[in-house]
Amino acid sequence: MRVKLSCLLDVPAERARAEVQTSRLLDHVAWPLQAFEPVDPPVLPERWAEGRYLVRLRMLGVLPIGTQWIVITTPERGPDRYRVRDNGHGSLVSTWDHLVTIEPLSPTRCRYTDEVEVRAGVLTPFVWVVAQLFYRHRQRRWRALVASGFAALAKDRPA
Repeated sequence: MRVKLSCLLDVPAERARAEVQTSRLLDHVAWPLQAFEPVDPPVLPERWAEGRYLVRLRMLGVLPIGTQWIVITTPERGPDRYRVRDNGHGSLVSTWDHLVTIEPLSPTRCRYTDEVEVRAGVLTPFVWVVAQLFYRHRQRRWRALVASGFAALAKDRPA
């Protein structure tokens, strides 16, 4: 099942692209619904690179909900968009194929899109609902982060 959500961000596309390449942004936009505890490697990179990263997932920051592979690739980039893909999978979800697309709309505005395909056997409808809520939350956190001038990223723990 697929989820596709977009929002407009009042920030240059290049700034959004630079931030989406950082693991600190993932921690911030997922908090407090989900936390990622690195397993292999034991520390997430400051900037994502193509590769595989095993994490423990914690719902609400405390409830263990299994492990997940974050599998980063960067699909071909066009002149009018930037894309990054996490073709992940884990102990509960066999497919969590997430594509982020950032498209410039003006020098100071962009469209940010999360598109994810989820498969989890008989749990797929439940996981799809969770994905809907999770990506709506992420985009709400993105908009608040942009409105704050990215001030929250300077803190040690996501706000």
